[in-house]
Parts: sequence; C-alpha cells; structure tokens
Amino acid sequence: MNFNELIKSNKNNVKNIIRLITKETNEDLEQEVYIKVWKNADKYKEQGSFKSWICTIAKNVSKDYLKSSRKKFQDNSVSDDEFLNTLKDSKLTPELRVIQNDRQNKIIKAIGELKPKFKEVIMLCEIYGFSYEDAANKLRCPVGTIKSRLYNAKKELAVKLEDLL
Repeated sequence: MNFNELIKSNKNNVKNIIRLITKETNEDLEQEVYIKVWKNADKYKEQGSFKSWICTIAKNVSKDYLKSSRKKFQDNSVSDDEFLNTLKDSKLTPELRVIQNDRQNKIIKAIGELKPKFKEVIMLCEIYGFSYEDAANKLRCPVGTIKSRLYNAKKELAVKLEDLL
C-alpha cells in the first residue's frame, strides 16, 4: 500500500478522532499525524491493525495539542483582576483618571459579584476577546450556552451598574 492510499483510507478516521478530542477541525494536526506515520512506518509492528496504529497516533497528537494549547493559555494569562486593572487610558487628566478609576473599580466589583459561570463568560468574551466558539471550546459547552450566559451576565451587570449607564 502506498502512502497516498494510506491517507485516503484513513482520512475520515483521523479527522473524526481529532474533531472528537479537540472539538475542532484542524488540518495541521491531520498533517502532523501523517508525518508521524510516515517517519515511524519502519517502527510499526504487525501486532495490531495498521488502522488502529494510525488512530492511536491521531489520539496522541490530539491530546498533545490540547495539553500544549491549555498550557500556553495558562502561561499567557494573568488573573482576571490583574488584567482589569491594567486597562487604563493614558490620555486622561488627573480628575478624569480619578473618576475613571472609581468607575473601573465599580465594574470590577460588579463582575466579581457575578455567579462564577457568568463571570467566566464575561471575562472570556468581553475582556479577553474570545469568540463564542473559542469560549465554548474552552469551557466545553455549546455555543448557545455561551450566548445565554453572556446575555444573562450582561443583564445582571446592567442592574448592578445602573448608576454608571
């Protein structure tokens, strides 16, 4: 069996495994799987089926991807409060800066008082700029749940911050 036939016969399995584990379609991971298969073909031992060997490689590549992307997010992220405190406008006058700081503290306090599931959605979508899909992948829930939580969180914040609006 040549390599092109190998890719064609296992393409759907590899795609499905990657999608199942990472919750996204990722052609780079597919390519990485086939590169590993190609590089390690001489190490394959005929103890099991070739198909299961490729599927195992796809699982391992997907899991490694999740570990590395989660680690990158954790390494690059700061606490929510630290991030909110860094959002400042340097063009403000001292008087406006005092007003802005007071306003910012009220917003931080209101976000902190939200239910945890609302707070995490507000932080991901509104503060960190995640798309609904990215937030859904991060929190492992449907996009509709993200939209619903975001709507409810904004409703709660509007009530809590009514004096600022």
